Amino acid sequence: MTAPPTTTQTARRGATTAPPPATDRPRRPDAPHQAPAAARPARQDAAHGAPAAARQGDPDALTRGALTAGAPAAGFDDVPRVLERCRALVRPALEEAVGRLHPWVGEMAAYSFGWCEVGGAPALASGGKGVRQALAVLGAEAAGAPERAGVAAAVAVELVHTFSLLHDDIMDGDGDRRGRPTVWKAYGTGPAVLAGDALFALAVETLAREPGGAPSVRNLSVALGDLVRGQADDLLFADRPWTGPERVRPDEYRAMAEHKTGALLGCAAALGAVLGGAGPETVAALDRAGRHLGVAFQIVDDVLGIWGDPRVTGKPVHGDLRERKKTFPVLVALGSPMGGRIAGLLESGDAPETTAALIEEAGGRSAALAEARRHINAVETALADVPSTGRATDDLRSLLGYLVRREV
Repeated sequence: MTAPPTTTQTARRGATTAPPPATDRPRRPDAPHQAPAAARPARQDAAHGAPAAARQGDPDALTRGALTAGAPAAGFDDVPRVLERCRALVRPALEEAVGRLHPWVGEMAAYSFGWCEVGGAPALASGGKGVRQALAVLGAEAAGAPERAGVAAAVAVELVHTFSLLHDDIMDGDGDRRGRPTVWKAYGTGPAVLAGDALFALAVETLAREPGGAPSVRNLSVALGDLVRGQADDLLFADRPWTGPERVRPDEYRAMAEHKTGALLGCAAALGAVLGGAGPETVAALDRAGRHLGVAFQIVDDVLGIWGDPRVTGKPVHGDLRERKKTFPVLVALGSPMGGRIAGLLESGDAPETTAALIEEAGGRSAALAEARRHINAVETALADVPSTGRATDDLRSLLGYLVRREV
């Protein structure tokens, strides 16, 4: 835990300088806006699917079917154990890295991880599932290396992920994350930007300190470049029209999702393999798997954002339509003969129920689920190119499948 800040630093807290207006931004693994605990069902129920009666006539049944491809349902039972094992392995190294930061910056980092409150008092807030940490550890194990070989990669990717969330929250204007104020709300916009920059620099330093760390730094640099590219496209999409030659096409959205969401997931697994001594073919296969996972995750999230059960997703029904988000099902439907009518409803923000029905009638939902299924199958194809090392590969496959079944 970092030292409490000085009186001067304390005085700078509470500044809530307004960030730029929120835009239509996709969500990423570990980055949902959490519903109150009472509104969310137990994770175990969500992970294990619905009873047979619910699958018959359940509006989410098609979504659920799309997500079961790629891993046996029984394999998902072990995923919470895998995540906990990897978090426990990585946490000491992550704390040690954060402890090297300036005390005030370190406090903001600790706050973002859920380790402390404003002022440094210990906290019990959730710090997320640790998906990328687990991918890095499992990537090293899949390469035949001991689990500890992936720890530095796990730390670096977690630092980069948190850096991106700090900046995302500012750009989106989000005031809450995981049930408490975001860093920019708690400490101010400028300090939050500074903390994000520090985490990014610390991630690079963490990899550079490793023996033979140069290849891993290169891998991280490529992923970061893609993340920035995806972020830029995402911001620009918000200002493009719903219809006409300048509208956002589904293939553009797919590329944005791969860059913004998939690049860091692929990097996590690939970095673990690099530090575990894997060959270039294995590294590339794990990177492909993570990238396809990111696209599948995002498109499934888009489906849930329109048709998901609020009791499960923690978001209002048709929420993405009310927020006028340019999601994959919407973009597909806008390219149909019904696109003009749908665009008019989206522009006005009226009748989200009617808009959702028209998008489904235009094929937006079925096309989105087919696209998600295609990327899930591509994850499996990529993992087939990873030399089998028994349990590690099974755990990796189960984790990747679980991530896109997370809320149904």
